[in-house]
Amino acid sequence: MTLSASELPLWTPEADASLKTAMGRFCSAAAASLSGGGSLGEPTGETAAHIAPRAGAPYAAWHAWSCDRPREFWSALWDFCGIIADDRGAAPWDVLRRGEQMAPPGPNGPEWFPQARLNFAENLLRRNDAAPAIIARDERGTRREISFIELHTQSAAAAAALVRDDVGSDDRVAGFLPNVPEAVIAMLGTATVGATWTSCSPDFGAKGVLDRFGQVQPRVLVCADGYRYAGKEIDCLPRIREIVDEIPSIERVVVVPFLRATLTVADLDGIRGAKTWGDWVEPAPSPPPAFNRLPFSHPLYVMYSSGTTGLPKCMVHGAGGVLLQHLKEHQLHCDIGPNDRVFYFTTCGWMMWNWLVSALASGATIVLYDGSPMPPAEPGALWRMAAEERVTVFGTSAKFIAGCENAGLTPARSHDLSAVHTILSTGSPLAEHGFDYVMRDVKPGVHLASISGGTDLVSSFMLGNPLTPVWRGELQGAGLGMAVDIFDDEGKPLRGEPGELVCTRPFPSMPVAFWNDPDGSKYREAYFTFFPGVWRHGDWVERTPRDGFVVYGRSDATLNPGGIRIGTAEIYREVEQVPGVVESIVVGQDVPDGQGGTDVRVVLIKLADRLHNM
Repeated sequence: MTLSASELPLWTPEADASLKTAMGRFCSAAAASLSGGGSLGEPTGETAAHIAPRAGAPYAAWHAWSCDRPREFWSALWDFCGIIADDRGAAPWDVLRRGEQMAPPGPNGPEWFPQARLNFAENLLRRNDAAPAIIARDERGTRREISFIELHTQSAAAAAALVRDDVGSDDRVAGFLPNVPEAVIAMLGTATVGATWTSCSPDFGAKGVLDRFGQVQPRVLVCADGYRYAGKEIDCLPRIREIVDEIPSIERVVVVPFLRATLTVADLDGIRGAKTWGDWVEPAPSPPPAFNRLPFSHPLYVMYSSGTTGLPKCMVHGAGGVLLQHLKEHQLHCDIGPNDRVFYFTTCGWMMWNWLVSALASGATIVLYDGSPMPPAEPGALWRMAAEERVTVFGTSAKFIAGCENAGLTPARSHDLSAVHTILSTGSPLAEHGFDYVMRDVKPGVHLASISGGTDLVSSFMLGNPLTPVWRGELQGAGLGMAVDIFDDEGKPLRGEPGELVCTRPFPSMPVAFWNDPDGSKYREAYFTFFPGVWRHGDWVERTPRDGFVVYGRSDATLNPGGIRIGTAEIYREVEQVPGVVESIVVGQDVPDGQGGTDVRVVLIKLADRLHNM
């Protein structure tokens, strides 16, 4: 019997992928160690032989093991990725306390690696040679390159500047910057001294910035004089003056010249504690500041919810959980290593910036881009950049892919993308025709991984996998260590129909706390009140018979016409294929149902002008 194209996978791993990929090597190493007396700090030999799958077992078996035996899995990952930290003492290591409690971390919740002390920046800066660490481009074609040696030096100088400003492990440093190297350097300097980094994109208005930074009270603000987007220049100095005036905790303002070649005293007039980047970052002393090793859960980042229903929630993420989770996703799920060049189109206000920067810990080069992803003068600028920089992992949004398809771009014929081995898509569900477009017109044969997670975990619940096929319209599967399930409204598992995305067991990159939430009530309300003892993420998702996933959108945005819940992504998938539709938005409108009650009418609004913000 001949299968139709829809019944065949779009991509299949090579036959020897289990030997060639980091995922395959990890599984083999874990199987050997757990069955033959390795160094994972857990029982070995006869007592462990039944616990871990055998080498060559299917991914489903390894995923089940990683969720059922979290102490073994996360300890094995720690060893495989070579985490730099203080010695944890003799095995067995204390990996997870109260692991049966799916609750906010704390006295009654999970506690990861309680004896570990590490520094996030030290792990990202483990490579120290002349290879490029950062390649930065913008929509005008400007290019900068910083080697790993230079990144060490510049990050140390930023750390020394923070020490001079008396910034320590209890302080916050805020970034209000374009996606430029100074943002990475300032973050690494902040992490070196053990302070907490938080950032917003410069396209945020003053109120949006104040709603975020005003809550966490940073002592240092690192910003730029402006930014460029779609050929326009936007001056940020007036907003910076307003922000500094409204946040009294800010003592030092460091301004990066971006629009201007140099900044004058007059430019910085009226900004309290202002210095230019060049004046602030003096050469680091010898020896440079030491990496401040702190507990696994010490605050590294403050991330923000969208703030659509009040002030944004401030999610505090710990250094160890972010590091371990990102290393897992980069090395095992994306097969990223020292020879890779990793790009993700993002701003400093989206969690994918934090995710991208962590690729330095795998020895990879990160590629930054600032500006419009589809500049009016050259809509295919990112594909040209990928070709010129020999990008190997290209990350973007489903909206950008749809924009390229609507614009009729065919990068497979216009650019040499032979170096690209993986294309990642997130931000919204990637439609089935988007999968077809990438495989047909962008890079035939590429590993296309649609991924889904969130700011809440600074990582993914479902993502790619180099050992399993890619099917049209599906996310490949749940990440290792992520006990993902789909529940109905009564909290019962669902198969073959959409429901609530949940996670039933703890994972290291759960927020360590919410800011200004002393009793944990905001945290519990965000995730644990809908299904007690279970993380309810708020996505409307279906698990497929192949253990893949289809995401239909946010569960609180599903429509309910005639009592049938429909995810907005289901409608967009069809609408986007209608010729002439360039932008659309679906809304639900309450209408009388003719029986004294109300029903929902689905309304489609078409926008006539094409938007360039993809």
